[in-house]
Amino acid sequence: MEGTRLLEPEELERIERDFAGGLPAREILEIFRPRGVQLSEATFRKYVQVGLLPRSRRVGRKGKHQGSRGLYPVESVRRINAIKKMMAEGHTLEDIRRSFLIHRNHIDQLERAFSEVFEGFQDQLGERAFGTEHRRTLEEELATLRSRAQELVRDVARLGSAVSAHQDEKLQSQ
Repeated sequence: MEGTRLLEPEELERIERDFAGGLPAREILEIFRPRGVQLSEATFRKYVQVGLLPRSRRVGRKGKHQGSRGLYPVESVRRINAIKKMMAEGHTLEDIRRSFLIHRNHIDQLERAFSEVFEGFQDQLGERAFGTEHRRTLEEELATLRSRAQELVRDVARLGSAVSAHQDEKLQSQ
């Protein structure tokens, strides 16, 4: 991977902040192209098919008859960065697939599901008439549950990292 520059942690954080709603595949490819990272649309699709990257979701475009486009969760950028780093270290796609990245898909789905549920509750709180005290109690409970869900997702991710680090050690000793 000579001449290739992967994204630094602060760059990944900026991209995740700037594109929190997701990105089309073409834009993800464009993030890596100037860095010399070899990544074609076919390879990108293969990563999705084998479970290394999350699937896109269809998002309608504004305006009449504009159709929709597929947006990939922004964490796809971080995953591609990790995949390319692992490949540079000599891991095969199968090694990578068996590693933490496959578990990360499920963890990300869990995080998105929690987020959707909590956003739904928040919307309902805004739409319905509650007494001031009851509304405050429900909002506090919602905030507590959001925090607990974030902690749970973090703990699950930490466990996944520990398990895959052990698996990676086994792969390297073979």
